[in-house]
Amino acid sequence: MLMWDIITRSAATFPTNTAVIFRDQPTSYAELKIAIERLAAGMLQSGIVRGDRVAILLPNCTPFLLAYYASTKIGAICVPANPQLKPAELEYIWRDADIKMVFTVAPLLPIVQAARTRIPALTTVISVNPAEEHQDRELINSISGFSTLNEMMSAGENALTDGMDSAVFSPELDEKSCAVVIYTSGTTGHPKGAMLSHFNLTRNVEQIQGVLKFTDRDKFITILPLYHSFAATVCMNTALAGGCTTVLMENFAPAKTLENIEKHGVTIFAGVPAIYNALLHFPADREYDLSSLRLFVSGGAPLPAATLKAVEARFNVPVLEGDGPTECSPVTSVNPLDGVRKVGSVGPAAPDVEIAIFDDADNPLPMNEIGEIVVRGDNVMIGYLNQPEATAEAMTSGWYHTGDLGYLDSDGYCFIVDRKKDMIIAAGLNIYPREIEEVLYTHEAIQDVAVIGVPDAKRGEEVLAVVIKKPGFEVTERALISFCREKLANYKVPRSVLFRDTLPRGSTGKVVKRLLKKELDLGV
Repeated sequence: MLMWDIITRSAATFPTNTAVIFRDQPTSYAELKIAIERLAAGMLQSGIVRGDRVAILLPNCTPFLLAYYASTKIGAICVPANPQLKPAELEYIWRDADIKMVFTVAPLLPIVQAARTRIPALTTVISVNPAEEHQDRELINSISGFSTLNEMMSAGENALTDGMDSAVFSPELDEKSCAVVIYTSGTTGHPKGAMLSHFNLTRNVEQIQGVLKFTDRDKFITILPLYHSFAATVCMNTALAGGCTTVLMENFAPAKTLENIEKHGVTIFAGVPAIYNALLHFPADREYDLSSLRLFVSGGAPLPAATLKAVEARFNVPVLEGDGPTECSPVTSVNPLDGVRKVGSVGPAAPDVEIAIFDDADNPLPMNEIGEIVVRGDNVMIGYLNQPEATAEAMTSGWYHTGDLGYLDSDGYCFIVDRKKDMIIAAGLNIYPREIEEVLYTHEAIQDVAVIGVPDAKRGEEVLAVVIKKPGFEVTERALISFCREKLANYKVPRSVLFRDTLPRGSTGKVVKRLLKKELDLGV
């Protein structure tokens, strides 16, 4: 199955269903298919051919979907990126991917222009804004190969009317060929481009469909960024493959999110722990009708048990926690909708996905023993772009090594203990920060927390808890240490506590402990 099949099948089966709502503007599946075909034809007219890499530097919006599916329809490779990246960061990614065309928005054109100075392959820049919205004519005139989305689609419509070669417009593609490259943030050095095939992505869609059990009447709300694999697969590919509606938001704002759920009758909400935490502590100025909601999905980072229970209690909606890295398209496991949901677990393996626990020598470990979580299945990436050594290292023994530490229980449910690189070793003892964080989340005064290891001359490392207090609550360092001592072995108890107003986060809200250590001048 190819990515384009998602659109063609849903447009044939659900032509009048609303596929996407953006800024309250609905687009049906029939309209979406026509718009994608026009853009794809326009891209071909502009010189994009099979195998070319096309960058998408956009916030959540309908044109993101058009660029994504138009690229993959004609055999080009889609490379989404975070619009908040700086020119030097974009330049690295775009040079590595050999980008030929970029889709972006008017406010980002100066950044695009700055990034492309040393990328000779990048010949075309497409702004999704209409021509009349571009006030800086001097900037526009300085950008070679500049065009607008409307102009590109108009050219494509003319080409289709004139009779475009069907072999070019609808090429025979190998489903095992690369469709999308998503650059992972990594923990050190430059990001790596995970190459995901049509087969990887569409199989992961089928795997998710088998768990979430939704119908074409369901409505997703997409507040997570589509350039991230979680949102792209769950809220875009899976939703569209099922004939559902996805309500796009450009960013997360609690009041606007609740308003959109109410207005559009949203049934499925996908978020990360930071978003659920924000909703719990949002001082709403009125009651919102959220009765349409039937399911919360959490991923991107481990969801503290205390947060999960509080969300379910407040909204009376079940939370399905799942997991998976970008390299796995990304979903590898999820708690079942029908069956046992285990708090603290990311669930059993998704259908046709295998999960195992390995020791450092790649030997399988028995149930309930902690080791590295490894995965294999149809959803696992082709490899890292231009990095055969990194690919070989990640795929040792034929399994993708996630870098997460965890264990499988007797029912095959996976429990993530921590990131392998975040584990603290104090006086030779392994300490898992997440275990301490889970305890601190149960304290009434704690809104957010990150536990890290800090250098210690005698013990190698010591435990430091960095916490954000809930508004209106006061608590001391001594009180929190005493609280932990009642619930944890002494060697796990934080030796110190720092209070902060914010924690450094990545694009999906996950605390970036490497940056936290850098901010605290603890090294990385």
